[in-house]
Amino acid sequence: MYQKTQQALQNLQKVMQQQGLWQSQAPDEQAFLSEQPFALDTMTPTEWLQWIFIPRMFALIDAGATLPTQISISPYLEEALKEEVYLAELLMAIQTIENLLQEK
Repeated sequence: MYQKTQQALQNLQKVMQQQGLWQSQAPDEQAFLSEQPFALDTMTPTEWLQWIFIPRMFALIDAGATLPTQISISPYLEEALKEEVYLAELLMAIQTIENLLQEK
């Protein structure tokens, strides 16, 4: 399970890089202090994926911790990024992760 999830996360990162969404510099420290879901008030959806979701998932895998079984990121991304041309490709990568975690 860990290996499949790690591969799916790496694929998400690759998709983001291919679409020019991967940033070389992290947002301001204050952005990480958000208490809103998905850091709505301080980060874009793709920043949240890169700087919070992906690192936290890798940290869980590295620690051998229990992975979440109920995640639902795709509805948020569908709404927040509905105008973006890269949405379909990004959603495929996210939904792969969601499906993997829900299967375990």
